[in-house]
Amino acid sequence: MKKYILPILSILFLNSCVALSNIDQERAASGITKVIQAATITDEQMATYVSEYITQTDASNKICSESSSYTKRLKKLTAGLTDANGIPLNFKVYNTTDVNAFACPDGSIRVYSGLMDIMTDEEVLGVIGHEIGHIANRDSKNAFKNSLMTSALKDGIASTNSTIAVLTDSQLGALGESYLNAKYSQKQEYAADEYGYNFLKSNGKNPYAMVLSFKKLQQLQGSTSSNSSVINQLFSTHPDLEQRIIKMEQKAKQDGYIK
Repeated sequence: MKKYILPILSILFLNSCVALSNIDQERAASGITKVIQAATITDEQMATYVSEYITQTDASNKICSESSSYTKRLKKLTAGLTDANGIPLNFKVYNTTDVNAFACPDGSIRVYSGLMDIMTDEEVLGVIGHEIGHIANRDSKNAFKNSLMTSALKDGIASTNSTIAVLTDSQLGALGESYLNAKYSQKQEYAADEYGYNFLKSNGKNPYAMVLSFKKLQQLQGSTSSNSSVINQLFSTHPDLEQRIIKMEQKAKQDGYIK
């Protein structure tokens, strides 16, 4: 994260030169401090922020009960999926018509019931496999840290003297928006596909689920339903789905999962 510090400090310095007569020196110094604090935050400190974030997110959404058909279905799909590269996994379903799923660096995976409504078990499992890939490859961790730094510029949510700052509701909201809109590189997306495929395979699941989930996403992208705009927004920066399908189908065929 050190590579981000100098460019940001340079921007702050240039801005000060443009309007030197109006600048609040104390505020500018505080802003610089916040950026440095966010960029150098420790893993322990970030873990606390992640915990606070997912706790607040869970509290602000309606979580399906243990007796819910959604919860039972998800538990059956994820049976045996306990950890990814040492990170313990936990799964919950948000009862909402929204079509989405996301993963946090602490291993929390949240699936929206709206997504489960339009996908088969195998397709949902493919989406989960991909999200687990981002967790295992630490993409989610880096994305969260970047989002934390972005929010620090706005609200100063970084830690001071190793003390964890308590996030306000507005800060958590800004952090959540930044994190959920995080963009992964094409290299990260392909690597998450690869990990997800191998993870499902090694845990006794059919990795062809990855292909099925991508085909469903491709289908939804081209649809005129109300879900299509959401899907296009979620996956607009992902690598071309057709190429991802081809890569996963080749692996599945080579491994004997398809003839």
